[in-house]
Amino acid sequence: MRTFTTPDGIAWRVSITTPGSSNAVIYFRHPDGRTSRLDRYNWVITNGPESRSVTARLDEDRVLEQLDDASIARLFLRSMPVSRRDPLTQAPEPTPA
Repeated sequence: MRTFTTPDGIAWRVSITTPGSSNAVIYFRHPDGRTSRLDRYNWVITNGPESRSVTARLDEDRVLEQLDDASIARLFLRSMPVSRRDPLTQAPEPTPA
């Protein structure tokens, strides 16, 4: 597990899961552990020799080691929320006029 600090100072925990032969999921876990609604995810795509074999699996630790800080920052910028906004506890989004 690694950490990634965004420009606003939030230190996200970074982990890799669900490895395939050419891709894996990268999770950005928000430090507020009370809810997973703030967590984010993206896909890491590789071109290594494993990607040519449907039975091969990427090693999660190795994928994380190969990602530099700039790659993690790019993946974070394009990441998506793990879960949807909770309509019961958050104010509705304003509708465009």
